[in-house]
Amino acid sequence: MSANGIIFEIREFCLHDGPGIRTLVFFKGCPLRCAWCHNPEGLSREPQLLVNTATCTHCGACRKACPSPDHCVACGACVVVCPQGCRRICGRRVSAETLAAELLKNASFFQTYGGGITFSGGEPLSQIDFLEELAGRLRPLHLAIETSGYAPADAYRRAICTVDSVFQDLKHPDPDAHKRFTGADLQPILDNLAWLKASGRPFVARIPLIPEVNDAPETLARFADLLKGPSGLIEVELLPYHLTAGAKYPLVGKVYQPPFDPAKPLKPDLGVFAERGLPCRVM
Repeated sequence: MSANGIIFEIREFCLHDGPGIRTLVFFKGCPLRCAWCHNPEGLSREPQLLVNTATCTHCGACRKACPSPDHCVACGACVVVCPQGCRRICGRRVSAETLAAELLKNASFFQTYGGGITFSGGEPLSQIDFLEELAGRLRPLHLAIETSGYAPADAYRRAICTVDSVFQDLKHPDPDAHKRFTGADLQPILDNLAWLKASGRPFVARIPLIPEVNDAPETLARFADLLKGPSGLIEVELLPYHLTAGAKYPLVGKVYQPPFDPAKPLKPDLGVFAERGLPCRVM
């Protein structure tokens, strides 16, 4: 029997998440709670209802159609009757066999343009059995994964060994700050990063630059120290914080209240990486 998983988006014609023209598969569910998360709809493991309250006219059609008014079960009954089209279900349960067949329809395109499939999220490692089977069914396509690295060592190594290249996210090099801003312990990530470096597998380190959180020169220097030394590191990518980060929070019924000043300008010091012989660029 094929493993089942939950995804919340398939995005085609992507250019910055691996070689060539790629399709991104977003896995639903994430163990981190980063204060700057751009994909709040990917945090919950379960399918959920998204509502665009800005376009809702409060006509009442959704309430009349709802079979469970006291507790949303994401059945989608309200979606089909909404005259404004402001409701949708985020999250699709699918088997690895079915999803692989869907993605392989573009196999000749990927082979022609040197592209492939990139697994993102959410956190792909939170669905390791599904990920592993899906990757096996997608061969010989080029496969990549973007991960926070926050996972048990066995799950991390299984995932890395199923793909060709890795985008390893790093949020903060200080354990206390990492816990404060992501809600998770840093040590499992450091342990997995150490294994990744020792394995020699090719990877890109991605650092989301967040104002007043991890953009100070001394903090970037600590990132660089974590990454220096023999490894398969290709480069470091710095991803500046984007002011649209909070735009989707109302859709999931949340208020975006970041514990930092989103408008503060970023002036990253790339010199701390160059001093350690690490290629680095701002995306």
